[in-house]
Amino acid sequence: MTLSLGVDEALATTRAVRRRLDFDRPVNETLLQECLELALQAPTGSLRQDWHFVVSTDPEQCQAVGAIYQEVWLGRIDDNYLAKAAAAENDATARADWLRMMDSARYLAENFPRTPAIFVPCIEGRLDGAPAGLQALRWGSVIQAAWSFCLAARNRGLGTCWTTVHLAREQEVAEILGIPYDDVQQVALLPVAHTIGTDFKPGRRKPFDDFVHMNGW
Repeated sequence: MTLSLGVDEALATTRAVRRRLDFDRPVNETLLQECLELALQAPTGSLRQDWHFVVSTDPEQCQAVGAIYQEVWLGRIDDNYLAKAAAAENDATARADWLRMMDSARYLAENFPRTPAIFVPCIEGRLDGAPAGLQALRWGSVIQAAWSFCLAARNRGLGTCWTTVHLAREQEVAEILGIPYDDVQQVALLPVAHTIGTDFKPGRRKPFDDFVHMNGW
């Protein structure tokens, strides 16, 4: 079953879900397959389709990969870092929003090893030192597909959260999941789980005019 969300609603309410991931409920592989089939319909530069998507519902793999994420995140983010970063934000509302987000990010890190499924978008070939144009082509294709996966998951009552800190130990994750590290580059690591409730709302954003430049900068 799907939530039958309209396109605009799905786009506006697909959130980075952390606290509302149901870590105790298994994810049916059929749902993941449906999300992947939609992801593969995303635009791809020059029709290259040089993407790969590693999905696992294996408890041992999810626990091992989640433990790496947990160790990297908790090793980087401490109270001193949070205090300094928060002090750099002058807007009180934006600062409070950021601190709430970081609190939920800590929750995800602490619980990541419990996630019932993981989704790892990858690129065929490594882009270390590649020209900017080639990087834009390759990243742009796989990220569009991964976002399609997230939208499809949202419409099926599944939550996701785009994370990248595991890339500090990418090779270890590659060994756990059998990814050929020398030939395939990981792009992100997303936990996938049913959400606790489905009533997500649009996120609060800074003013429209701060970012949008019509007919020139």
